[in-house]
Amino acid sequence: METNNSREKVPGRVKYTFAFGALGKDLIYGMIATFSMIYFTDILKVSPAFIGIVFFAAKLWDAFNDLFMGMIVDNTRSRWGKFVPWLVIGTLINSVVFVILFTDFHLSGNALCVFVAVIYVAWGMTYTIMDIPYWSIIPNLTSDPREREVVSVLPRIFASLGQSLIIAGFGVQIIGALGGGYIGYHRFAMFIAGMFIFTIGVAVFNLKLKDDGNVPSEKISFKGVFSIIRQNDQLQSAVGLILLYNVGIQFIMGVAVYYFTYVCGNAGMLSAFMISASIAEVVGLIIFPKVAARLSRKVSFLLACTLPFVGLALLLAVGFVCPENIVLTAISGIIVKTGTGLELGCATVFLSDVVDYGEYKLGTRNESVVFSLQTLIVKFTAALTSLFIGFALQQTGYIPNSPDQSMLTMNSIRVLMCAVPALSMLTAYVIYKKAYKLSDSFMKQVIETIQERRFNAEA
Repeated sequence: METNNSREKVPGRVKYTFAFGALGKDLIYGMIATFSMIYFTDILKVSPAFIGIVFFAAKLWDAFNDLFMGMIVDNTRSRWGKFVPWLVIGTLINSVVFVILFTDFHLSGNALCVFVAVIYVAWGMTYTIMDIPYWSIIPNLTSDPREREVVSVLPRIFASLGQSLIIAGFGVQIIGALGGGYIGYHRFAMFIAGMFIFTIGVAVFNLKLKDDGNVPSEKISFKGVFSIIRQNDQLQSAVGLILLYNVGIQFIMGVAVYYFTYVCGNAGMLSAFMISASIAEVVGLIIFPKVAARLSRKVSFLLACTLPFVGLALLLAVGFVCPENIVLTAISGIIVKTGTGLELGCATVFLSDVVDYGEYKLGTRNESVVFSLQTLIVKFTAALTSLFIGFALQQTGYIPNSPDQSMLTMNSIRVLMCAVPALSMLTAYVIYKKAYKLSDSFMKQVIETIQERRFNAEA
């Protein structure tokens, strides 16, 4: 198994070039998460309800596909290790599929519906090929708690720059500057695909992982994947709290364009919210190691769950009283995304610790199975929220591209944008407090036990 799992610091070149890969990776993901639904409904003119069904079915399939890919990666043996081959293959294939998704072949009726369904499913599957091995690398870079917090945060910072700042913050303006409408989407997609290939290429070129024969490893079956999940109680807890938190994030990302376009009456307000929010998310990620070190990870996650509640309450009030107030909208975005930045740091560390805990409890190390659940969670919550959003818009009389939406439609958008995410994130903290047991002191014991076992195996 490939690893460089020691208490030594990870070289800066490795840390930063690996993190750079997340920029292109999340430019791709951010474009899909933020604009794919409105592209399908407003550009290609597909029914919102149908898109909701497609998104849900695709993510439901990905729930099994992600676990299967995690098993494949953990079972891979090659001269380049088990992560790099799939990272390269997935990046190249996904880039091509992504461009095709944002290409108009002038289809209509059933042919258009089939195309949308097939290409969206294909995008999700090929993204999984790359995403799982990428995040699985993190727990193998270091086991030192403080260094792990830094290594976990850096890719999240670059991911936030790509998804939240560039795509969500400036996406509307960039698409408009590239020609607007379909041509703007298509040109932007081609540029993003090129950046994706470049950034992952830089990461792979500088990534140096060595083989450690003392790390326990055995090939697993698909049935064995479920056995690992069933036996690892802390994996179940981490999955539960991350899932609930991601429900909130996905609602915000999926509804934001509709909220600012129709509730606030100004699509440009999306930029005021997202630009300030994306900067705040990066700040949240940057301060996470310091907050975790000086206070605790528990306090970090408490702030991650309560700050969005405060920010979304403010955004809801602003939407009623002064919907085009840029300053208050920006402040609400800052509060919300400072919290999500802290959560992104927490979640990556939680899963890395779960990998070590799995080796401690079960005697085997399954990074890709554990991190496949992260992509499963993101996709499954995106599916649930897309289904809810699509049907809510359909059932409340949403009219694409019309400034005259009904009060019922606008109120449903308000609830989906503000109330549902806030409550979901608060519930995540309840799960954390009751079920997650991997404290700093306990993880120190886990790491010492693992290292002792490896030393004895070498002797």
